[in-house]
Amino acid sequence: MRIVSLLPSATEIICQLGLEKSLVGVTHECDYPPHVRDLPKVTQTLIPTDASSLEIDQLVRERLKNNRALYSLNLPVLEQLRPDLIITQALCDVCAVAEAEVTAAACNLPGHPRVLNLEPMSVHEVLSTLIQVGTVAGIPERATEIVDQLRSRIDAVAARSQTVSHRPKVVILEWIDPPFSCGHWSPEIVRLAGGDEQLGRPGIPSQTLDWLQVIQANPDVIVIACCGFNVARTLVDVDILRTFSGWNDIPAVKANQVYVIDGNAYFSRPGPRLIESLELLAHALHPDIHPAPIGIPPALRLIS
Repeated sequence: MRIVSLLPSATEIICQLGLEKSLVGVTHECDYPPHVRDLPKVTQTLIPTDASSLEIDQLVRERLKNNRALYSLNLPVLEQLRPDLIITQALCDVCAVAEAEVTAAACNLPGHPRVLNLEPMSVHEVLSTLIQVGTVAGIPERATEIVDQLRSRIDAVAARSQTVSHRPKVVILEWIDPPFSCGHWSPEIVRLAGGDEQLGRPGIPSQTLDWLQVIQANPDVIVIACCGFNVARTLVDVDILRTFSGWNDIPAVKANQVYVIDGNAYFSRPGPRLIESLELLAHALHPDIHPAPIGIPPALRLIS
């Protein structure tokens, strides 16, 4: 089977399932595992690489208002790859090629490849996508084995969280300029980690926030995990938060409980590393109960 992934999370799922030899094409954003960076790229973006966060937000809103995609397919490359399976999503119009474009392309490709849409909204549904991909690829037993391993790690964190005496009020910001709440699976991750997310709602997309909402939430902990940004890029925008009225009066800021996490690798990608996102957050919230995950940098604490 020749597989093309139109999602970084799908690429990670494919490799986690041991199907990397079947993976023949990826997106321009696929960067994990590192070896996938050498595969042919079947997408391109309209977002300038030097755009500010505010400029990116404005571009996204304008494109979505006019039902125009942010990413497009490189059809000549896709045709050359002759995929049997294309994995994409219809969950977020910001994060991938438009579903209609993918479907239209598949109809015109040799062999009419199957298109598999992944649309998880919760941690459980993210795990289910591994089963979906494994079933389509003919390795359902392998997929079930891996999901059981991931679920065991989730259960271990949840069990430790049951012992916490205090669940801090948490706000995860998925964007800074303008501020966005978290959404989809992230509020559930906060709960499993032993916290209480104040602004994000499970199972729905992230929402633009009025800064007053963050102030009124009075969080004990703020986690900044900007969608698509690594830690270094996120730190470029952190000073914007310090200009917002009332920033220094937030309990999380006073107590030096503001953390930056790589939102490109974690939280924003509904794939296997969502479990590492949970373990990272759990350790940041309750380091005396939850051990630091092995082999990855801990959440970066900002000192006010």
